[in-house]
Amino acid sequence: MGCWLRLMWAVLAVFLAPAAPASAQAPRPFADTTEQRAQACTACHGEQGRASAAGYVPRLAGKPAQYLFEQTQAFRDGRRAHRGMALLLHNVDDTLLRELAEHFARQRPPYPPPVPARLSPADAERAQSLVHRGLPSARLPACATCHGQHLMGDGRRVPALLGLPRDYLLAQLGAWREGRRRGHEPDCMAELVRRLPVADLAAVASWLAAQPVPADAALQPASAARPPGADAAPGLRCADGPPADVVPAVSPPPARAALVEQGRRVALLGNCAGCHQPPGGRTLSGGPGLSTPFGTVYAGNLTPDPRTGLGAWSAEDFWQALQHGRGRDGRRLLPAFPYTSYTHMTRADSDALFAFLQSLPPVVQPRPAHELRFPYGTQAALVAWQALFFEPGGRQAAPSADPLLARGRYLVEGPGHCLECHAPRNRWGARSDTPSGGLMPGGAWWAPPLAAPPGQTADDLVALLRTGRNRHGSAVGPMAAVVSASTQHWADADLRAVAAYLVWLRPPAARPTTQAGASPGRRALGQRVYEQHCAGCHGAQGQGAAGADGRSAIAPLAGNPSVTLGPVNNLLSLLRHGGFGAGTVAHPRPFGMPPHTLSVAEQAAVLTHLRQSWGHAGAEVTEVDVFTARP
Repeated sequence: MGCWLRLMWAVLAVFLAPAAPASAQAPRPFADTTEQRAQACTACHGEQGRASAAGYVPRLAGKPAQYLFEQTQAFRDGRRAHRGMALLLHNVDDTLLRELAEHFARQRPPYPPPVPARLSPADAERAQSLVHRGLPSARLPACATCHGQHLMGDGRRVPALLGLPRDYLLAQLGAWREGRRRGHEPDCMAELVRRLPVADLAAVASWLAAQPVPADAALQPASAARPPGADAAPGLRCADGPPADVVPAVSPPPARAALVEQGRRVALLGNCAGCHQPPGGRTLSGGPGLSTPFGTVYAGNLTPDPRTGLGAWSAEDFWQALQHGRGRDGRRLLPAFPYTSYTHMTRADSDALFAFLQSLPPVVQPRPAHELRFPYGTQAALVAWQALFFEPGGRQAAPSADPLLARGRYLVEGPGHCLECHAPRNRWGARSDTPSGGLMPGGAWWAPPLAAPPGQTADDLVALLRTGRNRHGSAVGPMAAVVSASTQHWADADLRAVAAYLVWLRPPAARPTTQAGASPGRRALGQRVYEQHCAGCHGAQGQGAAGADGRSAIAPLAGNPSVTLGPVNNLLSLLRHGGFGAGTVAHPRPFGMPPHTLSVAEQAAVLTHLRQSWGHAGAEVTEVDVFTARP
């Protein structure tokens, strides 16, 4: 089951776009290469890493492919805390992460020269001893035990320790120590750095940064990586990878198999994993903390474990949660669980979904306590909230003479819970029933109205929801995650029902309004920024680029209604943080947009250029608008 807070991330960041106006050029062919996709990474990391105002950006080239793959997984899955990396990679699947990792692993740039260590002789000797001999009295292995005799890693998943700046090494050790960087349990690095005094960590980082890189170290075979006697050194248990479900799934009896399969499809319709399963986590065993205006909430364990999951629940209990917002014990549930939409679901879909969840392997994983400000998590507050804003069963729509439209509306308002993102909310978190769009928590993204944009046909919408792109553009940003995890797996009939309903929602075309033009100085600056940073991919006339199959590879900007939306949050988020398109079976290797570091004046100018070029009549973006939007 989804949750509106996670699915609020699941908004169509760029709901692309009707055909470009006649003045715009046709999309140009685009190179379908890994190098092109890797530009989303090299825009920040460069060839050898670089220093920035926010700290050292590490080198990617020449690091082991498995190490790079696992680190990008950690950023995506939340085991490493870095907002920019999380936003860039949150939608990228393992296939593309591995391709990018192997691309950078093949590169061999020159290493920067070592920097002399400012250590006393005693500190330098202790640091060298920790690196090569460890600390047997504290049962700590040497760094060389894992990172090799030359300290250049094992060529597979353990990285080199040489050729890196001191500040970067110290920052990584500090991140392990403070829990901002985590590995799979058991996390031996976290335990190791917590046992060592901070002064020792600083000395080790300084000593390593002062060592030259052996000329032939990178060519050593993996079998030569460990120093003599390393296997006998005291060690720590380290995880080899993500945990597996410890109880195998039990195949349902044939009479129940059809019901379980129906429930699996309902779970995909609702994108349950979007909240209840972090990438790389155990199946529907609970999600990470979700930030809300009222505090942090945690999605629960949906597996049939009797103590921490739904193992003690009945189908009637489950129906009560969906239909009435009540738990098994009768307590009122937080509306972060979108029972305001699930109350529209049929009992048949509820029972099928419950049967599917009961067929999963049980996983023991308690839900952490919610971290909500008083009084929002209290039963008294929830009684008042439900009395004011929730009606079980909701408003009843008039019967539709068209079964296709009726099915589309049911999917949008019920299992798909689309209005949880695409409808506005009041100060208490209660949403409207009008799908007119809404601002996401934190202000990073704006969910546009659900009605199909002018020029989009039902076939266009089906293609976008199934593959992540169509002839007009691509789903990028948070909506790409929904396409990857949910809509690409929907039945064709359901996709067509939703597309037909979204086209039906489209109001009659309104007469376009003309906005006042921006100042000449802002327009000139915007054009210069666009030509320098954007035109290489999006084209001089904003025409975008087409892949070999004729579909959009790089989104067109000319004629794109997302460019002229009132809120600029989506454009700003993409400009600042970048992102990849949806990874789907039909399109497993999407292109990415790199993040850009621009001044506030440059951001306002380039967005104004987009909104007032190629026949667009959007409003000027000022520096105040950039400050007000908080992507």
